[in-house]
Amino acid sequence: MDTYRKRSIRHPLLYLSIVGLIAAVLIFIWNMWFGIAYTLVFMIVLLYAWKVENITYLEVEKYIESLSFRMKKVGEEALLEMPIGIVLVNDKFLIEWANPYMSQLLDVETLIGEELFILSDDLHGLTKSEEKKEIIVSIREHKYRVVYKQEEKLLYFFDVTERLKIESKYYADRSVIAILFIDNYDEITQGMDDQSRSLTNTTVTSIINNWAFEHGIYAKRINSDRFLAILNEAILHDLEKKKFSILDDIREKTAQKNLSLTLSIGVGIGSSSLIKLGELAQSSLDLVLGRGGDQVAIKQADGKIKFYGGKTNPVEKRTRVRARVISHALQDLMQDSDQVFIMGHKNPDMDSIGSGIGVRKMAVMNDVKSYVVINFDELNGSVSRLMDEIENHSDFYENFLSPDEALSEMTDKSLLVILDTHKPSLVVDERLLKRFEKVVVIDHHRRGEDFIPNTTLVYMEPYASSTAELVTELLEYQQEADSITKLEATALLSGIIVDTKSFTLRTGSRTFEAASYLRKHGADTILVQRLLKEDISTYIERSKIIQTVEFIYPGIAVANGKENQSYDSVLIAQTADTLLTMKDVTASFVIAHRPDGLVGISARSLGEINVQLVMENLGGGGHLTNAACQIEAESIEETKRLLQNAIFETLEGRNEE
Repeated sequence: MDTYRKRSIRHPLLYLSIVGLIAAVLIFIWNMWFGIAYTLVFMIVLLYAWKVENITYLEVEKYIESLSFRMKKVGEEALLEMPIGIVLVNDKFLIEWANPYMSQLLDVETLIGEELFILSDDLHGLTKSEEKKEIIVSIREHKYRVVYKQEEKLLYFFDVTERLKIESKYYADRSVIAILFIDNYDEITQGMDDQSRSLTNTTVTSIINNWAFEHGIYAKRINSDRFLAILNEAILHDLEKKKFSILDDIREKTAQKNLSLTLSIGVGIGSSSLIKLGELAQSSLDLVLGRGGDQVAIKQADGKIKFYGGKTNPVEKRTRVRARVISHALQDLMQDSDQVFIMGHKNPDMDSIGSGIGVRKMAVMNDVKSYVVINFDELNGSVSRLMDEIENHSDFYENFLSPDEALSEMTDKSLLVILDTHKPSLVVDERLLKRFEKVVVIDHHRRGEDFIPNTTLVYMEPYASSTAELVTELLEYQQEADSITKLEATALLSGIIVDTKSFTLRTGSRTFEAASYLRKHGADTILVQRLLKEDISTYIERSKIIQTVEFIYPGIAVANGKENQSYDSVLIAQTADTLLTMKDVTASFVIAHRPDGLVGISARSLGEINVQLVMENLGGGGHLTNAACQIEAESIEETKRLLQNAIFETLEGRNEE
């Protein structure tokens, strides 16, 4: 206040006095009587100004004192009586002071001296994290947003229970669109008479309508094999808890009537736009069908996807009509291109190389220059022996190029064909994907979330044994002006034999038809056996890995390589195959360090356990009986723990179903 008074008098009135004094002196010099009159008037004005200034000061001082008192009172009330928790802690996170609200909340007289974490164990994460500044915790059936001021060691607790309830209700009521598709409806009903088809329709419609009515879902049949369902997210969460039991109901109840029908469901969530939800649902359904059907995909607006089901091996649903259509479409694309470049996956196997040789032959049949892109440093084992055979006994070895050579040879009119994979991260060189405008994908794996973008033509058949089988069928519909040679047929047959484990796994009638076609064109089974022979050192190395085997669950065997040694991916896969042939083993997993610094897991199953789901939990993929993944981990033991958790989650989901 003194400062205010000094400033208010000393500055304005002082300046006024100085100016008045100077004016008085000048007037006295000019005229004494005028000087006296001026001085009297000036003194009266100066006294009046001082009085006004003093009154103003007193009023302001009184106002500030009143405001200060009110602010202090409000501050005390806010600190002690507002419904906000305030806690002050020391460096050891012992409570030094807490406002009455916190004591009332916990129904205690005082919290002073108590550990902060008696309020909630979740506060550990908040106090230890340098980045996290707030967290939601539960205290006495209430939800609180806790804001932590690290420098002051101060925590604020805001009750957000009602807000979270409103948010939860909002999200629970959001619309969800689902498309239900009867996977093999056309195949099952094709040979039925009208009465049998009508009974089948009634059976399926009854099962789906009863399921929809039970869960409060609006379902409408929009086609012979499609239903449209409208629900909300609360209902969807309930369906997720039950692992979409409708999949089992359809499969089991139709099986009782000698109908092998399965159901695929695509779900779109997370958007307020009905158009967007419909697009997400259709995209999810396409993804499910690409993975073999008999499962559910839930796709959110941000691109995240969840899968349910997929417990059974997909029933073969391919038709020769589709194979012929794809073959002719690929023929047109080749004829519209000046060159065809064929690329498989990293660390190629016989299926990748064999199918690449088959597609190269298709290009030759259509008089189009073609090249197979491989990384020569990644060739080993049977693939190396096949390449040696091609170099010594064929005229197309020069058609194999490195990625750099392919980049220099390609033009804007060139076509790129990707084989035996659909993931950008697994192709030989991702640079090629970005350079080509026309890209074709031919693969037999179940479709995953990561997919090559902007493809011109996709031929994915998870029901096929191998990509070599698919390419063989495509070759059958090409012109026979230049039939496939003995070595080309042998390479394709090698791919089929390797992926089917000599026709013991994932084989259908079409597999044997493809093998018969190749045998008819001279495929040499003796040469195949010679190509697939392994070194004694490889056999010994595999035996050493098998010695580490342990059963983490009944029927589930896990083996691993040495901690300080890297292993070839083919050796890891072969070891998993060998383990699966052992007594009491229904699923095998082999863990080992890879030359690229990652830790690889190769998984095999006889069908009781879906190893694809296990590997997808760890970022990999594959088939129900054959899958793999590569992860960044510091040790084998760490990877084994991650694998065990993934297996447990898969088994838990299967048991709940």
